[in-house]
Amino acid sequence: MTLTFTVSDEVRALAPGFLHLAVEARGLTPGAGDDTGAALLADAGRRLAGRLDGRAPHEDPHMAAWREVYTAFGAKPSRTRNSAEALARRALADGALPRINPLVDLYNAISVAHLVPVGGEDLDLIQGGMRLVRATGDEPFVTVAAGAETVEHPEPGEVVWCDDAGVTCRRWNWRQGPRTRLTDASTNAIFLLEAVPPMTAAGLTAAGEELAEALRKQSPGASVTVHPPR
Repeated sequence: MTLTFTVSDEVRALAPGFLHLAVEARGLTPGAGDDTGAALLADAGRRLAGRLDGRAPHEDPHMAAWREVYTAFGAKPSRTRNSAEALARRALADGALPRINPLVDLYNAISVAHLVPVGGEDLDLIQGGMRLVRATGDEPFVTVAAGAETVEHPEPGEVVWCDDAGVTCRRWNWRQGPRTRLTDASTNAIFLLEAVPPMTAAGLTAAGEELAEALRKQSPGASVTVHPPR
């Protein structure tokens, strides 16, 4: 059964033109460790440098638009950066992106190469459908602090992704919780790519198709579907 995604009217009003695209992958090879991720990460750094051409990541039109969206729901984008901008800054500062695990490496590379926020969730750990909403402030967000599991709550009005069990990602695409994250044991996954104007549906689809191609190369037996932008 395909996972459903719902974007609330409040969020749509906050970011007119917002699009999300889901790449669904089932039957992945657990912990597949070929060179696909390493090659993509290296290539992503080169593509990022060419795209920015000496500019800072926040000066890219798509990243600048995300900063405006973050400001609109009360976040401070110079301190709370969307995931793509944060990764791009790290890639430029460190000279390379960090290796996490095979699946995370793939979507991080696509995120930096296209300067688009990308997240990944373990389909087997999500409860119910996924919803992008403005938080009431009561929703639980299970995270880890000082090595121990703890429960936080988003700020009222904060934009969050959640399922039936609580928040899966805070401040739109800033901080994912560990409850549904991808690990070396994950075999079924959903990857979410997000865009605001000026990025187009065609640009978002190109990023999604590149991620799907990498997933098929890494796990040849997997079933990978790119769902249309919505």
